[in-house]
Amino acid sequence: MITCDKCRTENADDAQYCDECGTPLDCSERPAAASVVAISEAAAARQGAHSWSSAAAAPANKQAAHATLTIQRGRSAGKEFPLHEDESYIGRWDADSGIFPDVDLDADDPEAKVSRRHARITRRGPQHFIEDLGSTNGTFINRGRRLLPGDRQPLNDGDEIIIGKTFLRFKVLGQ
Repeated sequence: MITCDKCRTENADDAQYCDECGTPLDCSERPAAASVVAISEAAAARQGAHSWSSAAAAPANKQAAHATLTIQRGRSAGKEFPLHEDESYIGRWDADSGIFPDVDLDADDPEAKVSRRHARITRRGPQHFIEDLGSTNGTFINRGRRLLPGDRQPLNDGDEIIIGKTFLRFKVLGQ
């Protein structure tokens, strides 16, 4: 059995992705590990600058989190997602399509109101921005107007972000 590093679920020895959360599994103990990583890197290259499955090819030593998103309501209230990269994608995982967002709301979105590729948070120096990626049900900051797809909006510490019907609190770390 292979234990998922993210959610600690036990998975079959031949599983490439966690059955519970969809995170790519550490294949280092398997003889075919090099080919799995090579396939993941090739897929990432085909998808462009950022891969929705970037965790598969991510280095083992992640940088420290610079911000967090915390679910504010519902059965998953208090669940926290650390943001480690300068670009963090929010959505629902879909193994068939190779979509594994940094902030995976699949298990926290029972009504499927979060799009697979919903939004992106970017960090440029000390400033953070959010943009909707053409989601079906929209992205909102502090209950304001719906963000237009591709229109980057600044994020501030403590902002409320609504992704579909999921309420998140944005927190900048180290302030």
